[in-house]
Amino acid sequence: MANTLTPRELKTLIAASDVTLLDVRRRSDRESGPAGIPGAVWKDPEHVEAWSSELPKDRPVVIYCVRGGSVSASVQAALKARDFEVRFVEGGLAAWETQGSGEGD
Repeated sequence: MANTLTPRELKTLIAASDVTLLDVRRRSDRESGPAGIPGAVWKDPEHVEAWSSELPKDRPVVIYCVRGGSVSASVQAALKARDFEVRFVEGGLAAWETQGSGEGD
């Protein structure tokens, strides 16, 4: 399984309701721009150990941060270490806003 997926691939998963979608932007990033991908639940990336046990393991997890960089990669590594099937959005929320949200379709 690939470590990432495109905004368009995520759009397909959301339509099928076959994903646990998590916003893992840093608290400061989320507070400065609270809009995110519809259906996502925000989880503080600094406390992944605390909230990871609450996630269902029977469906894939998709995470995103602002630009799909180090925050997503670190949360993904932590979740993979706990045996989750997890990918992150290439380009993060910025890419979703230009490619996945329906704009440009």
